[in-house]
Amino acid sequence: MVFYEIEMPLCRVLFQMEQEGFTIDTVLLDDLSRDYAARIEAVRREIYTLAGTEEFNIASTKQLGQILFEKLGLPVVKKTKTGYSTNAEVLERLSGMHPIVDKIGEFRLLTKLKSTYLDALHTLADPVTHKVHTTFSQTATATGRISSLEPNLQNIPVRSEFTSHIRRLFVPSREGGCIVSADYSQIELRVLAHISGDESLIAAFKSNQDIHRMTASQVFHVPLEEVTPQLRRNAKAVNFGIVYGISAFGLGEDLGISRKEATEYIERYFETYPDVKRFLDGLVKTGRKYGEVKTMYGRVRPIPELKSGNFMQRSFGERVAMNSPIQGTAADIIKIAMIRVDQRLRREGLRSRIVLQVHDELLIETWKEELEQVQSILATEMKRAAQLQVELEIDMKMGNSWFETK
Repeated sequence: MVFYEIEMPLCRVLFQMEQEGFTIDTVLLDDLSRDYAARIEAVRREIYTLAGTEEFNIASTKQLGQILFEKLGLPVVKKTKTGYSTNAEVLERLSGMHPIVDKIGEFRLLTKLKSTYLDALHTLADPVTHKVHTTFSQTATATGRISSLEPNLQNIPVRSEFTSHIRRLFVPSREGGCIVSADYSQIELRVLAHISGDESLIAAFKSNQDIHRMTASQVFHVPLEEVTPQLRRNAKAVNFGIVYGISAFGLGEDLGISRKEATEYIERYFETYPDVKRFLDGLVKTGRKYGEVKTMYGRVRPIPELKSGNFMQRSFGERVAMNSPIQGTAADIIKIAMIRVDQRLRREGLRSRIVLQVHDELLIETWKEELEQVQSILATEMKRAAQLQVELEIDMKMGNSWFETK
Protein backbone atom coordinates (compact mmCIF):
# COMPACT_ATOMS: atom_id res chain seq x y z
CA MET A 1 0.00 0.00 0.00
CA VAL A 2 2.75 2.47 0.94
CA PHE A 3 4.39 2.41 -2.48
CA TYR A 4 1.38 2.32 -4.80
CA GLU A 5 -1.23 4.24 -2.80
CA ILE A 6 0.94 6.79 -0.99
CA GLU A 7 4.42 7.35 -2.39
CA MET A 8 3.70 7.12 -6.13
CA PRO A 9 0.65 9.44 -6.13
CA LEU A 10 2.61 11.80 -3.87
CA CYS A 11 5.41 12.09 -6.45
CA ARG A 12 3.15 14.16 -8.71
CA VAL A 13 2.01 16.39 -5.83
CA LEU A 14 5.60 17.09 -4.73
CA PHE A 15 6.70 17.75 -8.32
CA GLN A 16 3.90 20.28 -8.71
CA MET A 17 4.85 21.92 -5.39
CA GLU A 18 8.47 22.18 -6.55
CA GLN A 19 7.32 23.75 -9.81
CA GLU A 20 4.96 26.15 -8.05
CA GLY A 21 7.57 27.45 -5.60
CA PHE A 22 7.08 29.89 -2.73
CA THR A 23 7.34 33.63 -3.38
CA ILE A 24 9.89 35.73 -1.51
CA ASP A 25 9.50 39.42 -0.71
CA THR A 26 12.89 40.40 -2.16
CA VAL A 27 12.69 44.02 -0.95
CA LEU A 28 12.25 42.79 2.63
CA LEU A 29 15.01 40.22 2.03
CA ASP A 30 17.46 42.99 1.09
CA ASP A 31 16.46 44.99 4.17
CA LEU A 32 16.85 41.96 6.43
CA SER A 33 20.25 41.09 4.98
CA ARG A 34 21.54 44.58 5.74
CA ASP A 35 19.94 44.50 9.20
CA TYR A 36 21.46 41.11 10.05
CA ALA A 37 24.90 42.18 8.82
CA ALA A 38 24.70 45.25 11.09
CA ARG A 39 23.49 43.15 14.06
CA ILE A 40 26.25 40.61 13.57
CA GLU A 41 28.88 43.34 13.52
CA ALA A 42 27.40 44.99 16.63
CA VAL A 43 27.36 41.69 18.55
CA ARG A 44 30.91 40.97 17.37
CA ARG A 45 32.08 44.28 18.86
CA GLU A 46 30.24 43.56 22.13
CA ILE A 47 32.01 40.20 22.39
CA TYR A 48 35.42 41.84 21.88
CA THR A 49 34.60 44.39 24.58
CA LEU A 50 33.39 41.72 27.03
CA ALA A 51 36.48 39.64 26.29
CA GLY A 52 38.65 42.67 27.05
CA THR A 53 40.97 41.82 24.21
CA GLU A 54 41.78 42.66 20.63
CA GLU A 55 39.87 41.07 17.79
CA PHE A 56 39.87 37.28 17.58
CA ASN A 57 38.07 34.74 15.40
CA ILE A 58 34.81 33.99 17.24
CA ALA A 59 34.18 31.09 14.87
CA SER A 60 37.47 29.45 15.88
CA THR A 61 36.91 26.89 18.64
CA LYS A 62 40.56 27.12 19.66
CA GLN A 63 40.64 30.93 19.95
CA LEU A 64 37.22 31.10 21.62
CA GLY A 65 38.23 28.40 24.12
CA GLN A 66 41.32 30.37 25.07
CA ILE A 67 39.21 33.48 25.71
CA LEU A 68 36.51 31.69 27.74
CA PHE A 69 38.59 29.29 29.80
CA GLU A 70 42.06 30.83 30.02
CA LYS A 71 41.50 34.58 29.90
CA LEU A 72 38.06 34.83 31.55
CA GLY A 73 38.54 31.79 33.79
CA LEU A 74 35.18 30.11 33.13
CA PRO A 75 34.98 26.47 34.25
CA VAL A 76 35.96 23.92 31.62
CA VAL A 77 32.92 21.78 30.82
CA LYS A 78 34.31 19.47 28.18
CA LYS A 79 37.57 18.86 26.37
CA THR A 80 38.24 17.32 22.97
CA LYS A 81 41.40 15.85 21.46
CA THR A 82 42.29 19.28 20.07
CA GLY A 83 41.42 21.42 23.09
CA TYR A 84 38.39 22.99 24.75
CA SER A 85 34.86 22.27 23.52
CA THR A 86 32.70 25.36 22.92
CA ASN A 87 29.66 23.63 21.43
CA ALA A 88 26.04 24.60 22.14
CA GLU A 89 25.78 22.20 25.09
CA VAL A 90 28.85 23.78 26.71
CA LEU A 91 27.52 27.31 26.18
CA GLU A 92 24.20 26.28 27.73
CA ARG A 93 26.02 25.03 30.83
CA LEU A 94 27.98 28.29 31.05
CA SER A 95 24.97 30.54 30.50
CA GLY A 96 24.61 33.12 33.27
CA MET A 97 28.23 32.85 34.39
CA HIS A 98 29.41 35.70 32.15
CA PRO A 99 27.52 37.99 29.73
CA ILE A 100 29.86 37.00 26.91
CA VAL A 101 28.35 33.50 26.79
CA ASP A 102 24.87 34.62 25.71
CA LYS A 103 26.40 37.06 23.22
CA ILE A 104 28.35 34.21 21.61
CA GLY A 105 25.10 32.23 21.32
CA GLU A 106 23.42 35.23 19.70
CA PHE A 107 26.36 35.70 17.32
CA ARG A 108 26.20 32.06 16.25
CA LEU A 109 22.44 32.20 15.70
CA LEU A 110 22.60 35.38 13.63
CA THR A 111 25.49 34.21 11.46
CA LYS A 112 23.84 30.83 10.90
CA LEU A 113 20.50 32.38 9.93
CA LYS A 114 22.16 34.86 7.59
CA SER A 115 24.28 32.27 5.79
CA THR A 116 21.74 29.42 5.85
CA TYR A 117 18.65 31.41 4.88
CA LEU A 118 19.17 35.05 3.88
CA ASP A 119 22.27 34.50 1.74
CA ALA A 120 20.88 31.23 0.37
CA LEU A 121 17.53 32.81 -0.52
CA HIS A 122 19.33 35.61 -2.35
CA THR A 123 21.12 32.98 -4.42
CA LEU A 124 18.20 30.60 -4.95
CA ALA A 125 15.29 32.99 -5.57
CA ASP A 126 14.32 33.26 -9.25
CA PRO A 127 15.33 36.76 -10.40
CA VAL A 128 12.13 37.17 -12.44
CA THR A 129 9.39 35.47 -10.38
CA HIS A 130 11.13 35.94 -6.97
CA LYS A 131 10.13 32.36 -6.15
CA VAL A 132 12.19 29.82 -4.25
CA HIS A 133 11.86 26.26 -5.53
CA THR A 134 12.90 23.85 -2.80
CA THR A 135 13.42 20.15 -3.53
CA PHE A 136 11.28 17.64 -1.65
CA SER A 137 12.67 14.19 -0.91
CA GLN A 138 10.61 11.12 -0.07
CA THR A 139 13.60 8.95 0.79
CA ALA A 140 15.88 11.12 2.96
CA THR A 141 14.37 10.10 6.31
CA ALA A 142 14.02 6.65 7.84
CA THR A 143 10.59 7.45 9.35
CA GLY A 144 8.96 8.38 6.03
CA ARG A 145 8.75 12.10 6.67
CA ILE A 146 9.15 14.37 3.66
CA SER A 147 12.29 16.50 3.75
CA SER A 148 13.01 19.84 2.10
CA LEU A 149 16.41 20.54 0.53
CA GLU A 150 18.22 23.52 -1.03
CA PRO A 151 16.98 25.42 0.82
CA ASN A 152 15.57 23.48 3.77
CA LEU A 153 12.35 25.37 4.47
CA GLN A 154 11.22 22.91 7.15
CA ASN A 155 14.00 23.76 9.57
CA ILE A 156 13.28 27.40 10.35
CA PRO A 157 12.59 27.57 14.11
CA VAL A 158 9.15 29.02 14.86
CA ARG A 159 9.39 30.90 18.15
CA SER A 160 12.37 33.20 17.95
CA GLU A 161 12.80 36.95 17.71
CA PHE A 162 15.14 36.45 14.77
CA THR A 163 13.62 33.53 12.88
CA SER A 164 10.17 35.14 12.83
CA HIS A 165 11.63 37.75 10.47
CA ILE A 166 12.58 35.02 8.01
CA ARG A 167 9.03 33.66 7.87
CA ARG A 168 7.81 37.16 6.98
CA LEU A 169 9.69 36.80 3.70
CA PHE A 170 7.34 34.11 2.37
CA VAL A 171 4.31 35.77 0.80
CA PRO A 172 1.58 35.17 -1.83
CA SER A 173 2.69 35.51 -5.43
CA ARG A 174 -0.13 37.88 -6.43
CA GLU A 175 -2.14 40.72 -4.99
CA GLY A 176 -5.33 39.51 -3.35
CA GLY A 177 -3.62 36.32 -2.27
CA CYS A 178 -3.06 34.94 1.22
CA ILE A 179 -1.36 32.00 2.93
CA VAL A 180 -3.41 29.38 4.78
CA SER A 181 -1.76 27.09 7.31
CA ALA A 182 -3.45 23.82 8.29
CA ASP A 183 -1.69 21.94 11.07
CA TYR A 184 -2.56 18.59 12.61
CA SER A 185 -3.01 19.00 16.35
CA GLN A 186 -1.00 16.48 18.41
CA ILE A 187 -1.20 13.91 15.62
CA GLU A 188 1.46 11.62 17.05
CA LEU A 189 -0.28 11.40 20.43
CA ARG A 190 -3.56 10.68 18.65
CA VAL A 191 -1.87 7.96 16.60
CA LEU A 192 -0.42 6.52 19.83
CA ALA A 193 -3.88 6.47 21.42
CA HIS A 194 -5.31 4.64 18.40
CA ILE A 195 -2.69 1.99 17.77
CA SER A 196 -2.06 1.28 21.47
CA GLY A 197 -5.81 1.04 22.11
CA ASP A 198 -5.32 2.56 25.56
CA GLU A 199 -8.85 3.36 26.74
CA SER A 200 -7.76 6.04 29.21
CA LEU A 201 -5.76 7.93 26.58
CA ILE A 202 -8.58 7.58 24.05
CA ALA A 203 -11.06 8.86 26.64
CA ALA A 204 -8.78 11.80 27.41
CA PHE A 205 -8.89 12.87 23.77
CA LYS A 206 -12.61 12.25 23.43
CA SER A 207 -13.31 14.48 26.43
CA ASN A 208 -12.18 17.47 24.31
CA GLN A 209 -10.04 18.65 27.21
CA ASP A 210 -6.50 19.97 26.88
CA ILE A 211 -4.64 16.64 26.66
CA HIS A 212 -1.61 17.93 28.56
CA ARG A 213 -3.72 19.32 31.41
CA MET A 214 -5.68 16.07 31.49
CA THR A 215 -2.47 14.03 31.63
CA ALA A 216 -1.11 16.30 34.37
CA SER A 217 -4.29 15.82 36.39
CA GLN A 218 -4.15 12.05 36.08
CA VAL A 219 -0.40 11.56 36.44
CA PHE A 220 0.14 14.02 39.29
CA HIS A 221 -3.18 13.24 41.00
CA VAL A 222 -4.56 16.78 41.18
CA PRO A 223 -8.01 18.04 40.17
CA LEU A 224 -8.12 19.34 36.59
CA GLU A 225 -8.87 22.89 37.72
CA GLU A 226 -5.80 22.86 39.99
CA VAL A 227 -3.29 21.95 37.28
CA THR A 228 -0.66 24.69 37.25
CA PRO A 229 1.17 25.86 34.11
CA GLN A 230 4.32 24.12 35.40
CA LEU A 231 2.50 20.81 35.89
CA ARG A 232 1.08 21.14 32.39
CA ARG A 233 4.57 21.75 30.95
CA ASN A 234 5.88 18.70 32.79
CA ALA A 235 3.00 16.56 31.49
CA LYS A 236 3.58 17.84 27.95
CA ALA A 237 7.25 16.85 28.16
CA VAL A 238 6.24 13.39 29.37
CA ASN A 239 3.54 13.02 26.68
CA PHE A 240 5.88 13.78 23.82
CA GLY A 241 8.86 12.13 25.49
CA ILE A 242 6.98 8.84 25.68
CA VAL A 243 6.37 9.00 21.93
CA TYR A 244 10.12 9.29 21.36
CA GLY A 245 11.07 6.59 23.86
CA ILE A 246 12.67 9.10 26.20
CA SER A 247 14.73 7.82 29.13
CA ALA A 248 14.53 9.06 32.71
CA PHE A 249 17.90 10.73 32.15
CA GLY A 250 16.64 12.53 29.02
CA LEU A 251 13.41 13.64 30.68
CA GLY A 252 15.34 14.85 33.70
CA GLU A 253 17.60 16.92 31.44
CA ASP A 254 14.59 18.41 29.62
CA LEU A 255 12.76 19.37 32.81
CA GLY A 256 15.76 20.18 34.98
CA ILE A 257 14.84 17.55 37.57
CA SER A 258 16.63 14.54 39.07
CA ARG A 259 16.67 11.20 37.32
CA LYS A 260 14.77 9.72 40.26
CA GLU A 261 11.97 12.29 39.91
CA ALA A 262 11.89 11.78 36.13
CA THR A 263 11.62 8.01 36.67
CA GLU A 264 8.63 8.61 38.95
CA TYR A 265 6.96 10.77 36.28
CA ILE A 266 7.37 8.05 33.65
CA GLU A 267 6.15 5.33 36.01
CA ARG A 268 3.08 7.37 36.92
CA TYR A 269 2.39 7.95 33.23
CA PHE A 270 2.44 4.23 32.51
CA GLU A 271 0.24 3.56 35.53
CA THR A 272 -2.26 6.01 34.07
CA TYR A 273 -1.98 4.62 30.52
CA PRO A 274 -1.03 0.93 31.00
CA ASP A 275 -1.84 -0.15 27.44
CA VAL A 276 0.62 2.42 26.12
CA LYS A 277 3.33 0.68 28.15
CA ARG A 278 2.30 -2.75 26.85
CA PHE A 279 2.19 -1.46 23.29
CA LEU A 280 5.65 0.13 23.42
CA ASP A 281 7.18 -2.95 25.06
CA GLY A 282 5.54 -5.04 22.35
CA LEU A 283 7.14 -2.93 19.63
CA VAL A 284 10.59 -3.54 21.08
CA LYS A 285 9.91 -7.30 21.25
CA THR A 286 8.69 -7.30 17.65
CA GLY A 287 11.76 -5.36 16.57
CA ARG A 288 14.06 -7.87 18.27
CA LYS A 289 12.24 -10.84 16.78
CA TYR A 290 11.90 -9.64 13.18
CA GLY A 291 14.60 -6.97 12.98
CA GLU A 292 12.02 -4.38 11.94
CA VAL A 293 8.82 -2.57 12.90
CA LYS A 294 5.98 -1.26 10.72
CA THR A 295 3.61 1.68 10.59
CA MET A 296 -0.16 1.29 10.50
CA TYR A 297 0.08 1.34 6.69
CA GLY A 298 2.91 -1.19 6.44
CA ARG A 299 5.92 1.13 6.04
CA VAL A 300 8.95 -0.89 7.23
CA ARG A 301 11.74 0.42 9.45
CA PRO A 302 14.67 -2.03 9.78
CA ILE A 303 16.37 -1.86 13.21
CA PRO A 304 19.64 -3.85 13.15
CA GLU A 305 20.78 -1.89 16.23
CA LEU A 306 18.56 -4.05 18.44
CA LYS A 307 20.96 -6.95 17.93
CA SER A 308 24.08 -4.89 18.51
CA GLY A 309 26.55 -5.89 21.21
CA ASN A 310 26.89 -2.23 22.13
CA PHE A 311 24.53 -1.05 24.90
CA MET A 312 24.18 2.47 23.48
CA GLN A 313 23.32 1.10 20.04
CA ARG A 314 20.73 -1.28 21.51
CA SER A 315 19.18 1.55 23.53
CA PHE A 316 18.98 3.65 20.37
CA GLY A 317 17.32 0.72 18.60
CA GLU A 318 14.72 0.44 21.35
CA ARG A 319 13.84 4.14 21.01
CA VAL A 320 13.57 3.73 17.24
CA ALA A 321 11.33 0.68 17.67
CA MET A 322 8.97 2.65 19.91
CA ASN A 323 8.93 5.82 17.84
CA SER A 324 9.01 4.71 14.21
CA PRO A 325 5.51 3.18 14.00
CA ILE A 326 4.04 6.33 15.58
CA GLN A 327 6.00 9.00 13.72
CA GLY A 328 5.91 6.96 10.51
CA THR A 329 2.12 6.54 10.71
CA ALA A 330 1.73 10.29 11.25
CA ALA A 331 3.94 10.89 8.19
CA ASP A 332 1.84 8.50 6.12
CA ILE A 333 -1.37 10.26 7.20
CA ILE A 334 -0.24 13.72 6.13
CA LYS A 335 0.98 12.32 2.82
CA ILE A 336 -2.48 10.86 2.20
CA ALA A 337 -3.98 14.23 3.16
CA MET A 338 -1.69 16.05 0.69
CA ILE A 339 -2.76 13.78 -2.15
CA ARG A 340 -6.45 14.26 -1.40
CA VAL A 341 -6.21 18.03 -0.86
CA ASP A 342 -4.32 18.47 -4.14
CA GLN A 343 -6.88 16.34 -6.00
CA ARG A 344 -9.78 18.38 -4.62
CA LEU A 345 -8.16 21.73 -5.44
CA ARG A 346 -7.66 20.66 -9.06
CA ARG A 347 -10.96 18.84 -9.44
CA GLU A 348 -12.86 21.91 -8.26
CA GLY A 349 -10.96 24.18 -10.64
CA LEU A 350 -9.31 26.32 -7.96
CA ARG A 351 -6.12 28.32 -8.47
CA SER A 352 -5.03 27.63 -4.89
CA ARG A 353 -2.07 25.28 -4.49
CA ILE A 354 -0.04 23.56 -1.77
CA VAL A 355 3.29 25.41 -1.61
CA LEU A 356 4.97 23.78 1.40
CA GLN A 357 4.71 20.90 3.83
CA VAL A 358 6.42 21.13 7.23
CA HIS A 359 6.02 17.84 9.12
CA ASP A 360 2.38 18.06 10.35
CA GLU A 361 1.52 21.31 8.56
CA LEU A 362 0.38 22.22 5.04
CA LEU A 363 0.75 25.73 3.61
CA ILE A 364 -1.62 26.73 0.82
CA GLU A 365 -1.38 29.83 -1.34
CA THR A 366 -4.92 30.93 -2.02
CA TRP A 367 -7.05 33.92 -2.98
CA LYS A 368 -9.61 35.70 -0.86
CA GLU A 369 -12.48 34.58 -3.09
CA GLU A 370 -11.38 30.93 -2.74
CA LEU A 371 -10.55 31.08 0.95
CA GLU A 372 -13.76 29.60 2.36
CA GLN A 373 -13.73 26.74 -0.14
CA VAL A 374 -10.06 25.99 0.51
CA GLN A 375 -10.59 25.94 4.29
CA SER A 376 -13.48 23.52 3.82
CA ILE A 377 -11.35 21.23 1.63
CA LEU A 378 -8.49 21.25 4.12
CA ALA A 379 -10.73 20.50 7.09
CA THR A 380 -12.53 17.69 5.28
CA GLU A 381 -9.62 15.93 3.60
CA MET A 382 -7.13 16.24 6.45
CA LYS A 383 -9.61 14.91 9.01
CA ARG A 384 -10.67 12.06 6.72
CA ALA A 385 -7.14 11.05 5.79
CA ALA A 386 -7.28 8.32 8.47
CA GLN A 387 -10.03 6.67 10.49
CA LEU A 388 -8.76 6.57 14.05
CA GLN A 389 -10.47 5.88 17.37
CA VAL A 390 -9.86 9.54 18.18
CA GLU A 391 -10.67 12.32 15.73
CA LEU A 392 -7.91 14.09 13.88
CA GLU A 393 -8.05 17.80 14.72
CA ILE A 394 -6.80 20.64 12.53
CA ASP A 395 -5.58 24.09 13.55
CA MET A 396 -6.11 26.51 10.69
CA LYS A 397 -4.89 30.09 10.31
CA MET A 398 -4.45 32.56 7.47
CA GLY A 399 -2.31 35.63 6.85
CA ASN A 400 -0.49 37.79 4.33
CA SER A 401 2.77 35.92 4.99
CA TRP A 402 3.90 32.61 6.45
CA PHE A 403 4.72 34.42 9.70
CA GLU A 404 1.13 35.65 10.07
CA THR A 405 -0.22 32.10 10.04
CA LYS A 406 1.48 31.35 13.38
